[in-house]
Amino acid sequence: MAAAPPGKSTGWLQAELESGSGLLLLDCRPHERYQAGHIESALSLSLPGLLLRRLRRGTLPARSVLPATRRLEHRDLLLYDDNTREDPAPSSVLGLLLARLREDGCPAYYLRGGYSKFQREYPDHCEVGLDSPSPTDPTPECVLGLGGLRISSEGSDGESDREPISATESESSPALSNQSTFPVQILPYLYLGCAKDSANLDILGKYNIKYILNVTPNLPNTFENNGEFKYKQIPISDHWSQNLSQFFPEAISFIEEARSNKCGVLVHCLAGISRSVTVTVAYLMQKLNLTLNDAYDFVKRKKSNISPNFNFMGQLLDFERTLGLKSPCEIHSPTSNQLYFTTPTNNNLFQLDSLEIT
Repeated sequence: MAAAPPGKSTGWLQAELESGSGLLLLDCRPHERYQAGHIESALSLSLPGLLLRRLRRGTLPARSVLPATRRLEHRDLLLYDDNTREDPAPSSVLGLLLARLREDGCPAYYLRGGYSKFQREYPDHCEVGLDSPSPTDPTPECVLGLGGLRISSEGSDGESDREPISATESESSPALSNQSTFPVQILPYLYLGCAKDSANLDILGKYNIKYILNVTPNLPNTFENNGEFKYKQIPISDHWSQNLSQFFPEAISFIEEARSNKCGVLVHCLAGISRSVTVTVAYLMQKLNLTLNDAYDFVKRKKSNISPNFNFMGQLLDFERTLGLKSPCEIHSPTSNQLYFTTPTNNNLFQLDSLEIT
């Protein structure tokens, strides 16, 4: 059994800060608490539930949650939460991050007593009352990874016990996907699928799909020359270096055009789990005023094996900030299975069934 990560005292941290030792200090609390107040020079390390689950299963290297420009360089890491005094429980966020970072060879420790104890004893080394960044501001340098996302509880999105294969691996071999090949209906007119779906005339006819959004650089638009379908191709590979977000506006406009013409639209890539999912989530965020977490969870409930790559998730988080979205409330009607959301701007109920093509 691995030894518990050693803790450091608040006095030790105070001395390190005053000596300018170059310690990398990571705040593991929810991002809104970090913005309300944190230890000076600390970086926010608030991760979404899907990444925490991958860390727990060992399918995501702990170093990958740190931006490339900050990747350790043999510096010690000190992590803290609100008030952990003893060795962090392995099931806690702090305990999980510590364990995985140390398994990756990172010299990681935790602060005994957390932020609350340090703030009481050394308030001069804390920054409090910070304003939240404007949604249109670039991602602040003090935020790590996908810091603006909430930490969901384990299994809250209905994920199975088996971790889906990463998007990059799956899209190189569609047979690896554990989802059926037929397209999944996300909204009454919006379908999410794979390459095989886009080449199946029976499927396209069954769902009245006349618009096809091809999110790949090299898959053919199979029926482009027969005049029955309208295509848009987004030439993006499933790779961390790709900027998919630059195509969000035209992709969303294309989907809206299909809706206005009372036609179905298929969004597909190769395996239907990364690039096409990213575009679909972006559409839901803009048109339904859903936060990234809520849009992602909504698609996940429809299609269980989705897995956008880490870089695309970061682009969606930036998109959320640009849209200025706030967490909506989910409301389930007591008399039906219809799902409602309140919009963040006016709290009006928005019924998904109102999007039906009539």
